[in-house]
Amino acid sequence: MQQKPVTSGRPPYGILAVLIVGAFIAFLNNTLLNIALPSIMTDLDIGPSTVQWLTTGFMLVSGVMIPMSAFLIEKYSVRGLFLTAMGLFTAGTVLAGIAEVFPILLTGRMIQASGTAIMMPLLMNVMLVSFPIEKRGTAMGVFGLVLMFAPAIGPTLSGWLIEHYDWRMLFHFITPIAATVLLLGFFMLKDKKEKINIRLDFLSVILSSIGFGGLLYGFSSAGTKGWDSPHVYATLALGALSLIIFIVRQVKQEDPMLNFRIYQYPMFALSSAITMVVTMAMFSGMLLLPIYVQTVRGISPLDAGLMLLPGAIVMAFMSPITGRLFDKFGGRILAITGLTITVVTSYYFSKLSMETTYTQLIILYTVRMFGMSMVNMPVSTNGLNQLPTRYYPHGTAMNNTMQQVSGAIGTALLVTIMSNRAEVHGERLAEEAMKNAVGKAADPAVLAQIKEQIAMQALLEGINDAFLVTVFIASAALFMAFFIKRATQAEDTIARKPSEKQTSSM
Repeated sequence: MQQKPVTSGRPPYGILAVLIVGAFIAFLNNTLLNIALPSIMTDLDIGPSTVQWLTTGFMLVSGVMIPMSAFLIEKYSVRGLFLTAMGLFTAGTVLAGIAEVFPILLTGRMIQASGTAIMMPLLMNVMLVSFPIEKRGTAMGVFGLVLMFAPAIGPTLSGWLIEHYDWRMLFHFITPIAATVLLLGFFMLKDKKEKINIRLDFLSVILSSIGFGGLLYGFSSAGTKGWDSPHVYATLALGALSLIIFIVRQVKQEDPMLNFRIYQYPMFALSSAITMVVTMAMFSGMLLLPIYVQTVRGISPLDAGLMLLPGAIVMAFMSPITGRLFDKFGGRILAITGLTITVVTSYYFSKLSMETTYTQLIILYTVRMFGMSMVNMPVSTNGLNQLPTRYYPHGTAMNNTMQQVSGAIGTALLVTIMSNRAEVHGERLAEEAMKNAVGKAADPAVLAQIKEQIAMQALLEGINDAFLVTVFIASAALFMAFFIKRATQAEDTIARKPSEKQTSSM
């Protein structure tokens, strides 16, 4: 199926507005839930290893659904896919909001994920075919501005709601908005699409589900179970084997579910690699900083959310600016500048202490987000710009899938480093404390206080070591950024069958 890019005339702003609002609600839902996890643990009487399935389960469903999105975009209309995705998201939100036991809450989250996983690739594809290549940076920038407001307001809004209401209010708050967007989509989206004669290869679906799902679950479990757990390495091995078979099968098929031939385009391959590495580095701020401010420093959830607010706002407002700069100068200079800032700020985050002030944390995080705002969207857009139009669904699906996988890898890697190094530092600090306490009688209460201080100091140093690793991860992305060139759309030299020559109208 060939989707015709818009090179003249008015882009479908009505469709884009509905799609962007739907994606915003999905993004907001995810940022709301993160700060609510401790409250959910207390209310439902579950432990950290159980509650983390609200994140892991969401990630697994996304990892299974996103690779299928290229096929779904080619096969079905924008209207049909959006209504299905938004309907699933709304149903999952309602179910999660009325959950009294954890299995029901987890089911609601996974239904939400099945809708969200379709929404983002669909929106990205519509953006690509709606704007000519020389205006895509600006369009993607405006799109980024809207979506970045979700992580900007999410943590603060979540902290306020949790302090004043039950955690279920997070879902009750989203439900009427999601239902309204669903109704708007039903009445406003009128796109037409000719029937496309392509079929879904169910063996590919099974291999993809086991492959990506196994990798995501394995890496997610490694952070808590440890890399030496048979549960972890058996799952990773099964996932890797299934993924290799899946890739070989896709390359041999004429109509693959997910087309890996897009990696023959060098700028797309480079952008995909940089984005994966940057996603791993970005998780350091999202994962390690909340642990530091809440567990080590004892800062409240609301204050922790407020601390992240300026950085998220800066990232949101920078999005349209970097979009215009991308159209004018290309992605190379933006990526190099942004990644240099990311490397430097990551290094300073590896020097956190018990005396680091709240103001210093806000400034450092805000500057880091300023750097990040120059990287992901320009780099991804530059890579997608090189693809022939018929490969846009596969490019957006591949980018989203690889971000899920790299996010899981980054989380597992950083949690493992933090935990292992905290254990090493704890043993060293305990030995030093024992030497200083030789020959001295100590009150049991004082000893308990010393042990708690050692545990907090060890965790702090473990967090610093994990941040130091992100310095090297971001440096690898910075090195690759020097090879970015402004992409021009490649010609589609592959012969197409009659079923692939239809044009969709939006």
